[in-house]
Amino acid sequence: MISSSKSIEACASYYGSESDSVKNYLIEGEKKSFSINNRGPISFEKDGSLSLSIRKAYSKYGFYIFENVLNDEELEDIKIDLDKIQISFPTGPESKVNSNGEPALGAYNKALNLVWSKPLGDPLGGTSLANGRHQVKMFEPKANEDSPNSVPLILLGSLQFSDACLRTYAHPRLLRVAEAINGPDFTPFNEALFIKEPGVGAAVSWHQDGVTHWESEVFNEDIHGFNFMVQVYGSTAVNGVWVMPGTHKVGKIDIKKLVAESGSERLEGAVPIVCNPGDAVICNRQLLHGSFPNCGYEKRVTVNFGFHKRSSVLGVKGGGVHSEAQVFDDKIIERRSKSIGYAIEARKAKYKDEIPYSYKPFNVLNKEYVWNDDSRNDLKDYNLEDLSI
Repeated sequence: MISSSKSIEACASYYGSESDSVKNYLIEGEKKSFSINNRGPISFEKDGSLSLSIRKAYSKYGFYIFENVLNDEELEDIKIDLDKIQISFPTGPESKVNSNGEPALGAYNKALNLVWSKPLGDPLGGTSLANGRHQVKMFEPKANEDSPNSVPLILLGSLQFSDACLRTYAHPRLLRVAEAINGPDFTPFNEALFIKEPGVGAAVSWHQDGVTHWESEVFNEDIHGFNFMVQVYGSTAVNGVWVMPGTHKVGKIDIKKLVAESGSERLEGAVPIVCNPGDAVICNRQLLHGSFPNCGYEKRVTVNFGFHKRSSVLGVKGGGVHSEAQVFDDKIIERRSKSIGYAIEARKAKYKDEIPYSYKPFNVLNKEYVWNDDSRNDLKDYNLEDLSI
């Protein structure tokens, strides 16, 4: 596990008179993280269903840490793609060129790709963005004077920019987990990279992800789906996501009230998701979660992708957060599911000895995909139809 003691000291130093309180919060949080019995390898029962102990822990806490999902080769492939992606980033939020004067990533895309922030900022907290779900603004420490004016925080539609991330998206054991939780006709949701560079990485204020079904008569703990969070460099109490275990079952939460009761955004009862490189977290989208600005020394990049129950999406008007608000019919779901088809074929081409995942909706429709340059081009702007609920 990554040693974060130096980063905890560095992070606490940004908080002035509250430094001791922050230091203790981070240390105690890490201890709590390892006291919860919700981490281990992906495992299945003899009948092929997801291990009962995993299902129970995920239902109880709202998240589970699958250890050692990606091997060193897969992680290295992602890192190589990340280096290329970051070179292609525009020089700033309004720029269309990278630092070499070349057309930047997303320069010719219709869909939003990059979410920016000031260094150590909180661009979403306390705003009306994302339907106002980030109710409070995190403390924004003062970054070093040599920091850039703006830093990328989120890369949306990430599958079109990284073949390695596309292959990870089709990891057969992860897709079997998706089937176990959401049924064999599960649908895609949204894919992104979360980038938290040391000393500048921005916060993501406390929030719950779901938008559409909070008042539903059939509301349940899984109705807004889940995200996988694959950790490329690992995650710590300083740079990682924090969660409030069990809050995925209680409905919509008054976050402002929680902050007031805790005396700060360091919520009582929260725990950090602490991971090694290659671990993959399944996190319920209704679970209260957020992350603090990365004032430490370790980088975090999370390969994030989610899935829904088909019943939560079909015939439902989306929340308008990740894509235009529209009613999701069979045709939209089928078009958006091409990401799964292309991903499975891309992974088959790389890992020829691996048994690929078989996605039931394609079998029913006799739908077949191939992975080539035309397929790659077809993924451009695919996230315009993210199934955002």
